[in-house]
Amino acid sequence: MHANLFDRYHEAESFLHRLDPRIKVIGLVLFILSNALLPDGAWAGYIAAWALLLICCILSGLGIGYTMQRSLIVLPFALAAISAIFAPVGVPLAHWKLGSLVLTPTNVGVLRFESIMVRSWLSVQMGILMVAVTPFPDLLHALEHLHFPKSLSTIIAFLYRYLFVVADESFRMLRAREARSAGDNGGNIVWRARVVGNMAGQLFLRSYERSDRIYNAMLSRGYSGSPRTLHPHVLARKDWAALSIYFGLIICSQILGRFF
Repeated sequence: MHANLFDRYHEAESFLHRLDPRIKVIGLVLFILSNALLPDGAWAGYIAAWALLLICCILSGLGIGYTMQRSLIVLPFALAAISAIFAPVGVPLAHWKLGSLVLTPTNVGVLRFESIMVRSWLSVQMGILMVAVTPFPDLLHALEHLHFPKSLSTIIAFLYRYLFVVADESFRMLRAREARSAGDNGGNIVWRARVVGNMAGQLFLRSYERSDRIYNAMLSRGYSGSPRTLHPHVLARKDWAALSIYFGLIICSQILGRFF
């Protein structure tokens, strides 16, 4: 089913892997909220948050560079906040003329943009780490225990699972095309576009029919609308202790960011 396309879980026996998934979800939310609440230019707080992230990476057994390498791909999307450098307050740094339009970046705007980039980068890294140490069924079970809206969790669950169905059907169709064309992909652009359009339509129909069969199979096996897992997910003392220490470190990062 080509699970490696979408599944980012890395099976291991680390401290972070053994934590209850509810603790990891709460920790991720606290980390993102803490970064969002830090003022612009709170570099001491950002360094403290990064140190907390590195500690979590070490406890996960995946290494310090695991999340850093995978988070670089999302940095271009954070450039959407580049308009922040043209804040109406602050000392002007330059004047850029684009025809009749004059753009003036300010020191306050540049600082805000840098802070947004750092917050986004840290938050994405923690999200990548949580997905890497938590199986997807356990993640859904944790959301259910935390009273996440059931309709949304069900949509997420089906979206995730049927991505594998679509991927499997697409690989089947690509193999069939290669087998019937002997590797010859000739033809002009119009012909290729027509072939791709036909394949997309066939992919939708075949995926829809197969998803219907899968859903009927799920119902015959006792599916009732709620995710099930083989793990009991009982909060132990180590889970509460880890959450308490983690919350204390979050408070420390807020203190450092606001007073230093």
